[in-house]
Amino acid sequence: MTAIPFDVNDRELRSSFFAHRVLDAVDSLTEQSPALWGKMSAQHMVEHLIWSFRYSTGGLDVPCRTPEKLLERAKRFLHDSRQMPQLFKNPLLGEEPPPLELACLADAKVALRREIDCFQQHFQEEPGALHVHPVFGPLNAEEWQRSHFKHCYHHLLQFGLINGVC
Repeated sequence: MTAIPFDVNDRELRSSFFAHRVLDAVDSLTEQSPALWGKMSAQHMVEHLIWSFRYSTGGLDVPCRTPEKLLERAKRFLHDSRQMPQLFKNPLLGEEPPPLELACLADAKVALRREIDCFQQHFQEEPGALHVHPVFGPLNAEEWQRSHFKHCYHHLLQFGLINGVC
């Protein structure tokens, strides 16, 4: 298990996190890997990450559930080095994990790699793009990178795939 520091304000850490560390950690995930909290299976978690990368590039349209007057306050979370709480609830998800979309965990891992590559390429080609996050509203490339760093880190901890270091 790899120790990965948590510092959302470290641009180089975030870049290496997406270039190598997320996928290296997910590679050790198996169908039997138990969650330390929550109801997701290993494949649910990977598909959940795929889904979030997809809406960060405009591949899926999602509504923002945060009232506009609270968006600035909500976005501040992306700039502080507080981790996501263990049982954070995405307002677009129900109480139970959704049905699996892919045939197996191996297919989900391949799809996650593809979505992370798509995310990185998308914002290289369209650096001014804005896409809606369900909690934080429209985000730019750096804000999405911060959001994905916190989100992926949270789920890697959830499955014991990394040791968190503050």
